Amino acid sequence: MDYGSYEALRIERHERVLTITLDNPPMNAISRPMHAELARLFQDINRDPEVAVVVITGAGTRAFSAGGDIQRMRTRIEEGAHHEWVGSMREAKEIVYGLLRLERPLIARINGHAMGLGATLAVLSDFGFMLDSAKIADTHVKVGLTAGDGGALMWPILIGFARARHYLMTGDAMTGKEAAEMGLIHDSAPTVEALDAKVDALVNRLLDSAPAAINGTKASINLLLRKMLEGVIEAHLGFETQTYLSKDHYRAAVAFTEKDTPKFEGN
Repeated sequence: MDYGSYEALRIERHERVLTITLDNPPMNAISRPMHAELARLFQDINRDPEVAVVVITGAGTRAFSAGGDIQRMRTRIEEGAHHEWVGSMREAKEIVYGLLRLERPLIARINGHAMGLGATLAVLSDFGFMLDSAKIADTHVKVGLTAGDGGALMWPILIGFARARHYLMTGDAMTGKEAAEMGLIHDSAPTVEALDAKVDALVNRLLDSAPAAINGTKASINLLLRKMLEGVIEAHLGFETQTYLSKDHYRAAVAFTEKDTPKFEGN
């Protein structure tokens, strides 16, 4: 499989391990090209017989991914580029389905903060290893948006409805250590070196296992998640679109780009 058509994502294969790096300094926000490439990437990986294990991580040391590009959110509204939003919702659906349809084990190496869509990529991975001190949050509500791109499905399943309601409806963050203790991710580590050791150990263990058995077990687990997703994804993205059209979302986008606190008015 040739990944040469991917320019926004950095994709490297070493033997049977494919590493996806979210590379958009300084905080690896998901740009429009990255979003579009993520929407087709997982289908391409399924067609690659050379890949046995997939690792997704962020470039640098500050962030796994800070999520959506808020400056672009503001510009899109000011330009009236609503067609772009429609396309992004279609891509969001493909990203979530792509993650759940990916046939190989996916490990998230969460080497820094994971916010918004960054958090969704982390919790939809099969295994998440995170730095103790890094923060993870689904921050949709803080920018006036419904958490509609997978978080509202996965957080309640992983940490229970009571905790999920708190974190999704406030946008509060938790540390990697707290996330591991709650079961939002697989494990955490105090240093990058310890994080890499845990990721490498699992990669090697998976490579030494029977691939058909591993992949079939993953597919069996994800069948239930996919069925659940089919029942809610259109509504989730519909709620997110309603809030995208709100003035509160624009107020939040302006405030964040100007390093201010948004003042929501309920419209």
